[in-house]
Amino acid sequence: MVAPPVLRRWTHRELPNDELLEATLRKEGLEPEWWSNAPGYRYSEHEHDYHKVVVCAEGSITFVLTPTGEELELYPGDRLDLPPGWPHEALVGTAGVRCLEGRR
Repeated sequence: MVAPPVLRRWTHRELPNDELLEATLRKEGLEPEWWSNAPGYRYSEHEHDYHKVVVCAEGSITFVLTPTGEELELYPGDRLDLPPGWPHEALVGTAGVRCLEGRR
């Protein structure tokens, strides 16, 4: 496996807005795509053949890294960089989730 996933917490007082989140990914050369899920939605174990960047905009989602069992819960503004080949699951929180994603 390549480098481990990296979770970056939102550290600003104000909550992020859609324009700021999109601009951040575009500055990195990524093409942002929005997606959302209802409360309790579960993604079964899978992996990607690309580097996935996920930023939570609303609600919450927990990623479980299968190789380590580590649980990474994202709240608004939090970002997860998930390198290719990392098996993971995900569970949407009780308020649902809306995320922005970019692929490398």
